[in-house]
Amino acid sequence: MTNPITLRETAEAEAGRLPPLLARAKQLAGTVLLGEHGRRRAGLGDNFWQYRPAQPGDSRRMIDHRRSARGDQQFVREREWQIAQSVMLWVDQGASMRFASDKHLDSKIDRARLLGLATAILLVRGGERVGLTGTSLPPRRGNDQIARLAQTLAVDAPQDYAPPEHRAMIPHARAVFISDFLGDIAEVRLALTKAADRGVRGMLLQVLDPAEEHFPFRGRTIFESVGGTLKHETLKANELRDRYLARLAARRDELTGLCRTTGWQFGIHHTSESAQAALLWLYRALDGGTR
Repeated sequence: MTNPITLRETAEAEAGRLPPLLARAKQLAGTVLLGEHGRRRAGLGDNFWQYRPAQPGDSRRMIDHRRSARGDQQFVREREWQIAQSVMLWVDQGASMRFASDKHLDSKIDRARLLGLATAILLVRGGERVGLTGTSLPPRRGNDQIARLAQTLAVDAPQDYAPPEHRAMIPHARAVFISDFLGDIAEVRLALTKAADRGVRGMLLQVLDPAEEHFPFRGRTIFESVGGTLKHETLKANELRDRYLARLAARRDELTGLCRTTGWQFGIHHTSESAQAALLWLYRALDGGTR
């Protein structure tokens, strides 16, 4: 049975993360300009979008006579069609994501949570429904949903490497998976295969600490997983560098191949880099502008 005092202390610690995370995510989202029309398209709707020159096949009822009277050309008044769809997020909460090689750097999980929540804020502002993969938080709109997302994303997972959640994938939705993707590749393959079977397309964003990219270790070094389940000691860490980098490259090739096969997109982000650049990549990829 869980100790009520321990449970309360844990809950208060988790809740204490929410205001800073929300504030940072809103600030980051505010740096991205959605454009004049955001994700709108021409079609059925109530709001005026734009005028365009009349074309053969346009109904006479579509002609805007007031605008056309200004010159010799006839114009059609187009309305907007908001393509509201569901976007599913998965942010790796595993212990491996809590790694940071320098106190001046964000941990991987802090950066992943920030990017996931900022992406959700942008999408909700654009009229989309956003939720988490699985059954805990189905896609919805509104500020209340953003608060629920922040609360759920603040909870750490106990295992070293958390597998991607692939339950309750909504057919033909979009998806964003953010992780270091250093765990079992079979779990990633399963999630993307199930998503592809349901017509779900999306993107994988691999978030790494710069030390994981360059392996700067030399001499006697003890490597230990954040969760404490794995440990390796070596007297010559520099001799492991080439093998480590080869395995990292092989993992990246596997992820790229999986994305190519399933119609997803793959991006890489380091915690030493601008969070804004990663957010722009995610948003443009969701809008179909990045390949």
